[in-house]
Amino acid sequence: MKRIKIDRKKCIGCLTCVTACCVAHESSDSRNRITVDSENKPAPIFCRHCEHPECVYTCMTGAMYKDKETGYVQYDKNKCASCYMCIMACPYGVLKSDSLAQKEIMKCNMCVHRTEDGSAEPMCVEQCPMQAITFGEVDATCDM
Repeated sequence: MKRIKIDRKKCIGCLTCVTACCVAHESSDSRNRITVDSENKPAPIFCRHCEHPECVYTCMTGAMYKDKETGYVQYDKNKCASCYMCIMACPYGVLKSDSLAQKEIMKCNMCVHRTEDGSAEPMCVEQCPMQAITFGEVDATCDM
């Protein structure tokens, strides 16, 4: 399965991936973020599109679902009850409420909306100047 991979040794915390995400989604807020770890180094945080996603299991309406074809965890805002169980269930703290459309969840959709067939690389991958973020085949687990 294709996933976003992060090489933290290459990340300089420039926030280009965060900006690229905002541009790709025409949003004022990104679906990824950069934090600082206990060693004061940049720590990019992205949705892992887990094999067994807690956000999907806790979603009572089916708004969070795992696409059977791609394996990506997707979000259907039209089904969302705004209970935020998915946010609370994510063990990685990736999901968040949209700051503008407060009844919607923000999560990475791997930029499948960028091309008709969903084959484009995520914008954060394309724009990373350090190539700290790549897109490629990985095992279908959360351990990346």
